[in-house]
Amino acid sequence: VQLQASGGGLVQAGGSLRLSCTGSGIIFSINDMGWYRRAPGKQRELVAGLTSGGRTKYADSVKGRFTISRDSARNTVYLQMNRLKPEDTAVYYCKKEGLLRPPEYWGKGTQVTVSS
Repeated sequence: VQLQASGGGLVQAGGSLRLSCTGSGIIFSINDMGWYRRAPGKQRELVAGLTSGGRTKYADSVKGRFTISRDSARNTVYLQMNRLKPEDTAVYYCKKEGLLRPPEYWGKGTQVTVSS
């Protein structure tokens, strides 16, 4: 099983990025998936979650700006990030949640840097 996040980069405040999470050995459409981030000096936090049934949840800090979605045909989960802020700077990780369908798996992160 492998997960890989991609799409990070350097962007100015107010800009947009779309992160992608691809995987092998996991069918995304039947699993709960999440995007997490770890900012410098902070603990890793949940940014957005998507259940197999299509329910979404977001951290308060990103509501209205970020959107998590899934393309089942491509077995890919996306995180569309709009109106980025410097405080969104972090390493972003995708995760296959393990609460209902263990085990959990973490992908390698992708760096997002937002300049002011």
